[in-house]
Order: sequence, then structure tokens, then C-alpha cells
Amino acid sequence: MDNIRLIPAPLFIEFEEDKEGFKDEFDKLGAEIDDPVGQYIKMAKARGETGDTDKVLLELVVALHRKIDELAKLIKEEEKTLLPLKYGVKIEGIGFEYFKLKEPILIPNKKYYGRLEIAFFPQREVPIYFMAVDKQIAEILIMHDRDIKDYNAFITARERAIIREKRGLR
Repeated sequence: MDNIRLIPAPLFIEFEEDKEGFKDEFDKLGAEIDDPVGQYIKMAKARGETGDTDKVLLELVVALHRKIDELAKLIKEEEKTLLPLKYGVKIEGIGFEYFKLKEPILIPNKKYYGRLEIAFFPQREVPIYFMAVDKQIAEILIMHDRDIKDYNAFITARERAIIREKRGLR
């Protein structure tokens, strides 16, 4: 446990001990079932139709379309509801495989389901399964592939920002 490397990160997580129903939400949040634009882009990429397209611009257009879809759902009162989770706490530090809560509320060796709030693009709820190592430290068990890539990129960017801060203070 001494070899766990964590960096400070002001994040928030909602979670609860794993139970039936959480797997459906996990799958729903990671799937593009409710995202026809994402599904269309994925198919277009598979067919090689996006080769000449600016990837950043394409990502921005897709995000804009998703926002319009969200607004349309709000107007139609079709808001996506998430399962209520028992705990909501701040995260003190993060690593590639572990994170540490500010409060000691975990039960060691228990499996939990949670949703991370991380500021990355496109903004979304990040479903996660984790196992409590002790009362504050958790080991990440399962995340969706896209979320893993974005989470790891967030950690790397956060580490760079901390290094820049330290250099600036000297």
C-alpha cells in the first residue's frame, strides 16, 4: 500500500455498495444506445468516411449536437434520471488505479459502484466500480474504455499542472 502514488485532485464522487440495478446504469452510461450521433460517427469511422475530416472539429460538432439533443429532451421533459446513490464525497487524491477519499467511510474489501464528476470533454457522468482497500483508499476495478482514456489523460494533465505550479513557485 506504500507504493500507491496519488496526486491531489479536487474531484467529487457519488457511490454506494454494489447492488442489483447498478450494472444496468453502468452499461447505459457507457453505451451509445441513447446517442444516435455517436453511433453514426462510429459507423462512419469504421467505413473510413471520416478520414479527411478534422477530428477536433468533428468532436466539437458531435458535442454540439448532443447538447441540442439534451435541450430537446429538457423541453419535452424526458430528462435522463440516474439512480440515487447513498454517499457523495470529495476525493483527496487520484492515481491511475487508485483514488483516496477525504473522509474515511469505506468498508475494506467491499465492492462499490459510483459516478465520478470529472471536468473533461465531452462532459459526462463517469460510472465506475471500485473496491475499498481501506477506509479511504479505493482500487478502480471497472471503467468503460473511453472513460479510462479520458481519466488517464486527466491525471497526466493534472500532474503537468502541478509540476508547472511548483516551478512557478521557485
